[in-house]
Amino acid sequence: MAIRMPCIIKKSSTTRDVPKGHFAVYVGEKQKKRFVIPISFLNEPLFQDLLSQAEEEFGFDHPMGGVTIPCSEDVFIDLTSRLNRI
Repeated sequence: MAIRMPCIIKKSSTTRDVPKGHFAVYVGEKQKKRFVIPISFLNEPLFQDLLSQAEEEFGFDHPMGGVTIPCSEDVFIDLTSRLNRI
């Protein structure tokens, strides 16, 4: 029986840490935390809604070098947990 590891990886370093098939996003209202998530999330309507919110708030200028998601860390973790179950 295999052990399933969560797809969300919390990191605080560079793009070298992003495995193939994943990308980094920054999440948080005050303190931004970096998460590495699967590219497959880009196809999910729930995640696309978050990206639309990011575009409305930040446009295409993301000062941290990656996509910044405008929501709380708890909301993001809840959403990505639901996406992992799909």
